[in-house]
Amino acid sequence: MEQTANKRESFGEILGGSTPVLVDFFAEWCGPCRLMKPILEELHQRMGDKVRILKIDIDKSPALADNLNIHSVPTLMFFQNGKSLWRQSGVVQALQLEKIIKQHTTNQQ
Repeated sequence: MEQTANKRESFGEILGGSTPVLVDFFAEWCGPCRLMKPILEELHQRMGDKVRILKIDIDKSPALADNLNIHSVPTLMFFQNGKSLWRQSGVVQALQLEKIIKQHTTNQQ
């Protein structure tokens, strides 16, 4: 899973980087959000450094959630080169996420 880097990167810098980014917008009080943690850990094991995985608590980052129109949690968004390529609310299994990521990264190259 994404570790805090020595140099703090902004959300925009992370999204604009060359590595694809999967963002999980969640809330501590959300039951289905808790189901995503082991799924994202499995995805990280499957994909390694091919994708960055970020978890963003909408209660701690309300302006960002508002800016991206996050109205339900969990909401997953996939970005590459700063562009949002995919978005879905609800729990998504690791195999499906891997397939979506591979589909979009293959199309972009």
